[in-house]
Amino acid sequence: MKITGVRIFHVRPRWTFVAVDTDCGITGYGEPVVEGQSLVVAEAVRHFADYLIGKDPRMIEHHWQVMYRGGFYRGGAIGVSAISGLEHALWDIKGKFYNAPVYELLGGRVRDRIRMYGHGRGETDADFAQAALRAQAQGLTAIKIGIDGPARALESQDYVERQVRRLAAVRSAVGPDFDIAIDMHGRTSPATAKQLISGFEPFHPLWVEEPCLPENVDALCDIAATTNVPIAAGERRFTKWEFRELIDRRAISVAQPDLCHAGGIFESRKIAAMAEAQYISVAPHNPLGPISLAACVQLDACTPNFVIQEHPSMDDGSDLGHGLLVEPFEIINGSVELPTAPGLGVQPDEDLFAERAYPGDWRTPVFVHDDGSHGDW
Repeated sequence: MKITGVRIFHVRPRWTFVAVDTDCGITGYGEPVVEGQSLVVAEAVRHFADYLIGKDPRMIEHHWQVMYRGGFYRGGAIGVSAISGLEHALWDIKGKFYNAPVYELLGGRVRDRIRMYGHGRGETDADFAQAALRAQAQGLTAIKIGIDGPARALESQDYVERQVRRLAAVRSAVGPDFDIAIDMHGRTSPATAKQLISGFEPFHPLWVEEPCLPENVDALCDIAATTNVPIAAGERRFTKWEFRELIDRRAISVAQPDLCHAGGIFESRKIAAMAEAQYISVAPHNPLGPISLAACVQLDACTPNFVIQEHPSMDDGSDLGHGLLVEPFEIINGSVELPTAPGLGVQPDEDLFAERAYPGDWRTPVFVHDDGSHGDW
């Protein structure tokens, strides 16, 4: 079996899919994207396609090593995200070839269903509370909400109290049996993060995510040492090498590899195994599309220290595959059942991709402080 072609699809609202074709009629699908830089990642996919065409797609680890190590410069969001989406597709092909879900090829399932959480959005405290109540009514047992941005390096009492009131309103609405994660998006300095987390503690958040930018592990360690609230991070870390210090120094309680950025399914399984040795949980990051979710579910199924899976809760359900997959994911009682179909377990519809095609030019929003300086999104 040989790879014969690599095709790219830019799909609304901001997703990029890749199809890898073979000479035996099997096509594998993946999701290679960096949010706001889809066109750049697409060029990186084409670069790696020059190497892959003509190769046996089943040699996944070998191809990963060549693509990652074959250049003098390694790593980075663009290159590793391109490799990640292609790796999804290679696993999809291999599973279809051997007529088995990917999780069966990675040691077999350790659970029967995957617990899910969604996103809560709004402008007012009441909006966020209603979003959580809707999720609860739909059977979910957890939701993630964000803090306001931009945040200044040293924030006011009013800013801190407003974020705490938001969490308090959501907790009051859903009660103690519903989990609420807080995404701080790296918007705050460690000093402001400590003030916020102290205010959040009485409302028992599931975790606080990216309380500061993730490049400085010392800063995350400092924050983690001041609170009993679990700290989560990892969406902006790539490969096992970048996760090593986070895990070894226990800067986090929850590792969040993004399978579209961190190196793909198998690399994220290695990261999860490193975390397992330190009693750190894994909750894969996924604000993306249904192929990303399909890859995550395969990892979740065979990972002992997995806890919960993110999906972005799009209004039209497209993140679950509605309008894109022949059979979309269904969340029942807060979970999705394990797919039993081979490969990634989903069947994308390329005609539906075409109906939702766009140029791939979505850009990350930009925040500006009152004084005109840049604010982190």
